[in-house]
Amino acid sequence: MLSHALSQQRPDVTAIACSCGEQARYHSQRQRRVLTVVGEVEIKRAYFYCSYCHQGQCPRDQELAIVDTNFSPGVRRMMAVVGSETSFDRGRAQIELLAGLTVTRKAVERHAEAIGDDIAKEEQVQIQGVIQLDLPLVAGPPIPVLYIEMDGTGVPVVPAETVGRKGKNGESAHTREVKLGAVFTQTTVDQKGRPLRDEASTTYTGAIESAEQFGRRIYTEAWDRGWSRAHRKVILGDGALWIWNIADREFPGAIQIVDLYHAREHLWNLAGKLFATDKEKEHWGERMQATLDGGKIEDVVGILRSLPAPLGSDLAEQLRTEADYFERNAERMRYPEFRKQKLFVGSGVIEAACRTVIGQRLKLSGMFWTVRGANAIIALRCCRLSGRFEDHWQSRSKAA
Repeated sequence: MLSHALSQQRPDVTAIACSCGEQARYHSQRQRRVLTVVGEVEIKRAYFYCSYCHQGQCPRDQELAIVDTNFSPGVRRMMAVVGSETSFDRGRAQIELLAGLTVTRKAVERHAEAIGDDIAKEEQVQIQGVIQLDLPLVAGPPIPVLYIEMDGTGVPVVPAETVGRKGKNGESAHTREVKLGAVFTQTTVDQKGRPLRDEASTTYTGAIESAEQFGRRIYTEAWDRGWSRAHRKVILGDGALWIWNIADREFPGAIQIVDLYHAREHLWNLAGKLFATDKEKEHWGERMQATLDGGKIEDVVGILRSLPAPLGSDLAEQLRTEADYFERNAERMRYPEFRKQKLFVGSGVIEAACRTVIGQRLKLSGMFWTVRGANAIIALRCCRLSGRFEDHWQSRSKAA
């Protein structure tokens, strides 16, 4: 029945326009097999041939969105979904188990990455609007608090993608950094006055790209989420310099907060280097943590700079580096003040996203990516986990 419904009888027209500017004339009915979500079908469609450029075309293929592919849009959608969730081979097996369709691992990879590429291209069109200062105002109700969180995480890549790049300890690099951003809103607090993230308000964007490119990307995402309508705007992240450079450049005037738990980790790591016994380490760490939590960053810096260490030693260098870190981020560590404003002081959302958006798909055992392939799957996963995939697919159907 489906084969009959999709097949095209002899067309009413005898000629159609050809890309060369001449006319392609009706030649014959041609058959082809297409894998659909209910199995393989054989369809007939009109074939037109141009005697000037010697090219043929079947307009019906464009109508059915099967140009240059033997998979229906529904099957390609399946491959995109499973390809974004798990390894391409396991995705192939899932399609066979759940839908009874036989596809190859390579087909899953090719079509998942192709759809991810399409999503990434759409994102670049929006980002280009930022560069040209041509973004429309996004209408909607006022937003009490809008948050942006940013972080980076490494993804294993093939050797060709790390040529000339240095890894840790001067060794050759084996990964490339994905810069990932999360945007969400906060409207209410819980019974204890702690901030609550609005349900289903988190969207993601990311790619393997430079900090400058990512700055435009995250700004586009924030603008799309209503940055201009937010009463309070907050940037949360760890101490990475590229995060705060983006915050200063793209989001002037926003409240900047260093993740409290990341800052605490700096102190506890240092405690392990300074003291030999657990009791000394715990005593010093708790005292310093209380000072940090109290927002007394100048006291933290003063203590670190006063600690004795042999000149030129690794410990002396680490003490200087940590003191500089806290001094540089002092205004981003006024935690009592942020808590009074009922704001988040931890970047757990983006840290979880590094695991769920990136780690669970792109950092599985034995995986090595090209930058192009990784970025396609990242775009696809961000689109799906942001709840935008069905809108994207609907727009593809309308375009077809």
